[in-house]
Amino acid sequence: MPASYVIHKEQRLVIITLSGCVTLDDIQTLIEQGTKDPDFDPRFNELVDLRTVTEFALSGDQARTFARWRVYDAESRRAFVACAPHIFGFGRMWQAYAELSGNPTAIRVFYDLPPALKWLGLNDIPLGK
Repeated sequence: MPASYVIHKEQRLVIITLSGCVTLDDIQTLIEQGTKDPDFDPRFNELVDLRTVTEFALSGDQARTFARWRVYDAESRRAFVACAPHIFGFGRMWQAYAELSGNPTAIRVFYDLPPALKWLGLNDIPLGK
């Protein structure tokens, strides 16, 4: 599966890893599984690792729909990390859709992991669950 997550309760962080061609079903399944996980807390921050994504097989309307979902609280920070310009652009589109829909969660898109970690208040990616 090109989508997985790990919840780090002590760091109050959810790490999402996506790879390859990401589909609508991949994202929907990930959101449904993650929000039902007993360790999930909507007040946690999120790191979305898109560095190995090659393509998003989603329409703009589908991306807009998911960006409107209020999975995280307003205090949460969500950092998306993408290396490829077209994937970075998709992350920025997601950010814009969330902001336009009034979703108050702070989303930022980064080309590199260190600035994303710094923005989340972390020095490194936590290991283990």
